[in-house]
Amino acid sequence: MGTKKPLLLAAVIAALGLGYYFWQKPAEAPVPPPVAEVPPPPALPTEPPAPIEPVERYPLASAESPENAGPVDVDNGDARYAKALGDLVGKKILSGYFYPERMIRRFVATIDNLPRQEAPVAMMPVKPVGGAFLVERDESGIRIAPANDQRYARYLAIMSGVDAKRLVDTYVGLYPLFQQAYRELGYPTGFFNDRLVEAIDNLLATPDAPPPLALVQPKVLYKYAAPTLEGRSAGQKIMLRLGADNRTQAKQVLTAIRGELLSRSPARP
Repeated sequence: MGTKKPLLLAAVIAALGLGYYFWQKPAEAPVPPPVAEVPPPPALPTEPPAPIEPVERYPLASAESPENAGPVDVDNGDARYAKALGDLVGKKILSGYFYPERMIRRFVATIDNLPRQEAPVAMMPVKPVGGAFLVERDESGIRIAPANDQRYARYLAIMSGVDAKRLVDTYVGLYPLFQQAYRELGYPTGFFNDRLVEAIDNLLATPDAPPPLALVQPKVLYKYAAPTLEGRSAGQKIMLRLGADNRTQAKQVLTAIRGELLSRSPARP
């Protein structure tokens, strides 16, 4: 946007008639009248910038649009979510591996946090893996022990045992609840399905770092010794912790889920 040039004001000097006194006095230089300042033209009214409408990248064709429906009760929707999840994985796994309270809000908050630097454990929908984190120590440093991969084997088996199509069918049916929870989380114009696809893409971008992965322990918690790994998102650091084989299996499941999600979107790229 250019800068307005200042106005150049032309001073108009009127011709003055010189009179002589009757007495022989030297003529005095006439004093010109003050020049009236010309006021600048009034500023043209400027139109306020038009608000930027949020763009939904991956709308779900069969999901009810939140703009056309009233707010839904997220907390009372937990019972529907728990039943649908139990139908997918079984009631025993549901009670053994998933937290029963605030289930929808936990899921939505965790998906939102995975591409960030931190994903608070307090909001995780799944209970933590049992047992101690296994490492190897010697004079060369600290590394993740190969046996640590087995701690996640049961979780990967559950994840792989769920049909991606059935999973996405369930997700689409419950989507108004997820969307409402996402907006209440602090994104009044956001779209949760867009964030879910973004989180999956971030997980799939986890590098295939060869084992063993070196660690440091500056205080209580371990960190990856390589800054290029420690600087990764919370979700990618979880994927690195799974181990190479588990990570490959997880990526296969995530790729199948992503494909199902995009197949339901009329705006798929």
